[in-house]
Amino acid sequence: MLVGHGEGPNDGVKAVKEGNMAYRRYLQEVLQLIQTIESQNGESIEAGARKMASCIQQGGFCHFFGSGHSIIPVLDAFPRYGGFLGLNPLMDARLMWFSAIGSANAPGLLNIERREGYVEDGFLRYQPVFRGDVLVVYSHGGLNAAPVEAALYGNKVGAYVIAITSMAHQSEARSTHSSGKKLSDIADLCIDNCVPPEDAVVSLPGKRQKVGATSSIAAIAVTMSLTAQTAEYLNEMEEDLEIFVSPNVPGFGVDYNLGVFDLHNRRMARHMAKNQEE
Repeated sequence: MLVGHGEGPNDGVKAVKEGNMAYRRYLQEVLQLIQTIESQNGESIEAGARKMASCIQQGGFCHFFGSGHSIIPVLDAFPRYGGFLGLNPLMDARLMWFSAIGSANAPGLLNIERREGYVEDGFLRYQPVFRGDVLVVYSHGGLNAAPVEAALYGNKVGAYVIAITSMAHQSEARSTHSSGKKLSDIADLCIDNCVPPEDAVVSLPGKRQKVGATSSIAAIAVTMSLTAQTAEYLNEMEEDLEIFVSPNVPGFGVDYNLGVFDLHNRRMARHMAKNQEE
């Protein structure tokens, strides 16, 4: 049902030609973006998925890290319906925002994610990232201390680092980190989100600034592509995939997914015990 159509003479909205409306332009940009990701990143996605499948088959974990809006694909990676054992989100509440200007706000996050030394000493050193694991790092810009130091930490412990970033921005920008490196300089494999540096893609008459960001959609599309391909490789290896399934699917319910959480917990405990002994 369409409520509040807004056709009254006093609604304050000027007529726009239907074919040129901003939402249509945005969706067209998104459709083109997905096609570009497929055509330009196919081999990289396959290579990353092979590495992830091998890691999981050997008992390791594929970890996902991001800060700010780059936490969104981390949340989508696991646990999520269609996700499976061997995937692990790395989320720090201090690298997220919970209000615009109130407690745990966005300006505070911007300060912390640019502060050198925090990501390793305040967060990742206490996370289960070990040699042979895969660490997926998200950052559209690839310059802030948070993603750069996450990738450096992955190198340090012997994890395979996959960066999902804007290669257009990486090619133009100068490093702002004291190491002199950008995210793309550190990663073992870079997957281009195919989004322009400014992120937003819809122009408005009389405005220099654009609206309609696309990097989150791109990052999620790459993430789902990676995990789906990883699952296919594991299935071909005859690995016993434990997959989260919506309770809306007949034959599955909440108890099934709680069982997957239990398996995740036991697998993580084994992973940590093995690597802490080494």
